[in-house]
Amino acid sequence: MTDLVDSEEKTTEPRLWRDNGWTARVIKNEDDDGWAVAMTAHGQAEPALVGPWTMGRDKKNPKPLDGAAFNTLVKTAREFVRRSEQQLHATLHQQIELAQDDGQRLRVTLDIEPDDEHPSALLRAWDAAGALLAEARVAPSFKLTRASAGTWAESGFSVQAVRR
Repeated sequence: MTDLVDSEEKTTEPRLWRDNGWTARVIKNEDDDGWAVAMTAHGQAEPALVGPWTMGRDKKNPKPLDGAAFNTLVKTAREFVRRSEQQLHATLHQQIELAQDDGQRLRVTLDIEPDDEHPSALLRAWDAAGALLAEARVAPSFKLTRASAGTWAESGFSVQAVRR
């Protein structure tokens, strides 16, 4: 692919900067008369972040990119990508800790395996020492809550208790 985004060559133009694995491209904001900047990681087809860009002194053209602005944009885009990855991980790998009637702690985890054709999820219970007590396949839409984890534990980890 010969797209500009894939090029690793350093570029420092008024509307296009490319360095440190990122490309900043100043683009016309289609929603209004202003400008936006799209930050794309090299090798990616879509921008990781698109945000407003400052107008120049003539109030018609965008302010040119510079080194300081580019470095700030790279830092912001990296942070945005990192937070998005953390949020996805938290959604796909959930856990709840419960105190049982006998005083023991129980950790219940839900690991969702996203797949366009066959998504799946695995519910597991662990004791305080980290030993696996039980596991069950559940729908990827299963909601892990204190109530659902408690119901599963109280049922003796019955598969039927989590497939309702």
